Amino acid sequence: MATNNLQSYELMVIFTPVLAEDDFKGSQKKFSDFITENGGEISKSNPWGLRSLAYPIDKKTTGLYWILEYSAPSDVNHRLEIQMNRDENVMRHMITRLDKYAVIYNNRKRNKNVETEAVNS
Repeated sequence: MATNNLQSYELMVIFTPVLAEDDFKGSQKKFSDFITENGGEISKSNPWGLRSLAYPIDKKTTGLYWILEYSAPSDVNHRLEIQMNRDENVMRHMITRLDKYAVIYNNRKRNKNVETEAVNS
């Protein structure tokens, strides 16, 4: 596929809190691999871990959060949503298209955090 038709996206997934660490990492890898196999490129993967939910989902008050930034053709998102809807470990998911300003902001924020960690070390 041509790289000029790639759009930037951010995926946020809330997994069920009863997942073991290996299952959580396996689910992340499954969706990351799905994106790359369908012509996408992963920019950043950020597992947040266990967080409180704003409201209960299926009688659960916590969830395992994962944020993924990627570039992919727009048709990949539909197939990705089908895969996430089929996965019983996914409680909620949201795909957001990032404009060029959001991509620049995220890169700047990420680089600032790296510089701050280097100074604090």
